[in-house]
Amino acid sequence: MSRIVVVGAGVAGLGTAALLAQEGHDVAVVERQPTVGGRIGVWREGGFTFDLGPSWYLMPEVFDRFFAALGTTAQDELDLVELPTAFRAFFDGAPPLDVTRDVGRTVAAFEAREPGAGARLEAYLGSAGRTYRTAVDRFLYSDYASASELGRVVRGLGPRDVAELFTLVSTSLWRRTGRVARDDTLRQVLAYPAVFLGASPYQAPALYHLMSHLDLVEGVRYPRGGFGTLATALERLAVERGATVRTRTEVERVLVEPLPDGGARCSRRRPAGRASGVLVRDLVSGAVERLEADVVVAAGDLHHTETRLVPGAYRTYPERWWRRRDPGPGAVLVCLGVRGSLDGLAHHSLVFTADWQRNFDAVFGRRRSVPDPASYYVCRPSATDPTVAPPGHENLFVLVPVPADPGLTPDDPRVTALVDRVVADLGRRAGADDLDGRVVVRRVLTPSWFAQTLHAWSGGALGPAHTLRQSALLRGRNASSKVAGLVYAGGSTIPGVGLPMCLISAELAARRVAASAAAGDHDRRDAAETVS
Repeated sequence: MSRIVVVGAGVAGLGTAALLAQEGHDVAVVERQPTVGGRIGVWREGGFTFDLGPSWYLMPEVFDRFFAALGTTAQDELDLVELPTAFRAFFDGAPPLDVTRDVGRTVAAFEAREPGAGARLEAYLGSAGRTYRTAVDRFLYSDYASASELGRVVRGLGPRDVAELFTLVSTSLWRRTGRVARDDTLRQVLAYPAVFLGASPYQAPALYHLMSHLDLVEGVRYPRGGFGTLATALERLAVERGATVRTRTEVERVLVEPLPDGGARCSRRRPAGRASGVLVRDLVSGAVERLEADVVVAAGDLHHTETRLVPGAYRTYPERWWRRRDPGPGAVLVCLGVRGSLDGLAHHSLVFTADWQRNFDAVFGRRRSVPDPASYYVCRPSATDPTVAPPGHENLFVLVPVPADPGLTPDDPRVTALVDRVVADLGRRAGADDLDGRVVVRRVLTPSWFAQTLHAWSGGALGPAHTLRQSALLRGRNASSKVAGLVYAGGSTIPGVGLPMCLISAELAARRVAASAAAGDHDRRDAAETVS
């Protein structure tokens, strides 16, 4: 049994803790916030329950696999409902389009807008399904820790598979959608998932067209009560298996003990030091405490961990490494409690500007700025779940992608003007021109909140963008190369951002911990033999 400290009680942290506690390890989770959840935070006000993070339940097989590893099921832990309409898309100068769980209806809708697009969509979804299957079976559950592991990933790929993958990584997602339709509104329906991967469809590789298999074919689900119920379930499962969870506890430093001749022999195989615990501060009493550990799992923001918590000489990813990386987009989040109904909106609605290129250049380009006009996403969970709003009211969560800039605050004139424009536009599209006057609860969150509350790198809303050089084995690895016993989990590392990826990350981290614990036993035996 190893002593393990998990830093961060988000999905990846709680998931890792539950898996390790089930294996019999002594696991302590420390979290600086008063509640667990991390990016799936919850805000309650005036009878409304607002999710402050992820709101799409995709890749159900990942959830099923994770819960099965703990001897339970997603159905037993979450009250899941499948949405009849995956999302409604609004466009400038064109009628809205509903994407339902009936693929045939979506194909027909594409065909009605552009003759021939329906058949091409079917071929596109076939390719997306094959790519998704390859990703799950070969890439997502790998930590690329060794040459043999990389060999396992690629072994068995036939010439056709390799050729298709090469084509998909050598072109952009936006360009790939052009083979389905010339109509930009149809291309937007297929390319928008790039945003939820923290990237622009003009930069994200076409490999990510696999996302269309998820929402157009597999469908979208929702856990009644909101996504905070996932965090509650993960915490309960971890505690039931023996883990402890401490909130309002800030980690100030990862403690590292140097290994003999560590500096001279440091390499990916021979680290310079070994994690021995963390230094924490109780945010209520101010008391500072040292928590001893054989392994530390850092499940928060990797940039914060590497540039603030790990001592300088032991940093695998120092500040200079991050200067060559893309933090992905920031976001302005607007929580609105609204009097009356808004039936013009689906559970998920996407509003696209006509000049998409200009919009994405503002968020992801070299000269970044708050976009005007802006595309945005609206979640209306009260369409499905009456528990998240008082009777006769609606719950709206609006997300507007903006540059990752912690200088953007709620009282910034650029932000207030953006929110006013979006609320007015949303009211017009929802058939409620008086929307602003019907708002009874309102809260605006910006990149400054992400930076301060979640230690998010550059105030990013999701995590490092899924560009080609930040995907799969090119993304940050899930273990330090300089500190033995320091393992990483969460959206900042492999396999990437989003709830399913964080659950996979938890499994990969637990696997790394097993290897690290075994290596630690070996080192301790060597030390004992040297002393004797």
